[in-house]
Amino acid sequence: MPDTAPTPLTVDRIRADVADVLGEDPEDIPVDENLVDYGLDSMRIMTLVERWRREHGVTASFVDLAEQPAIEAWAPLLGAVS
Repeated sequence: MPDTAPTPLTVDRIRADVADVLGEDPEDIPVDENLVDYGLDSMRIMTLVERWRREHGVTASFVDLAEQPAIEAWAPLLGAVS
């Protein structure tokens, strides 16, 4: 059985996933603004955390993301690559 390491997240993937849970176009989601202002709530953050844990092996917690709800703040917490 091949060793399948999770693929790392990218800023574009984070942005696309946030847009997905908000029902928005990724281009409409800024990387440097508070996502709560765009409708992101605690349930959606939990959905994202669980998705990223499952698909990308992310270890960041809900609290980590909720404290600074902006993509540019999340990228290093999530181990995002350029």
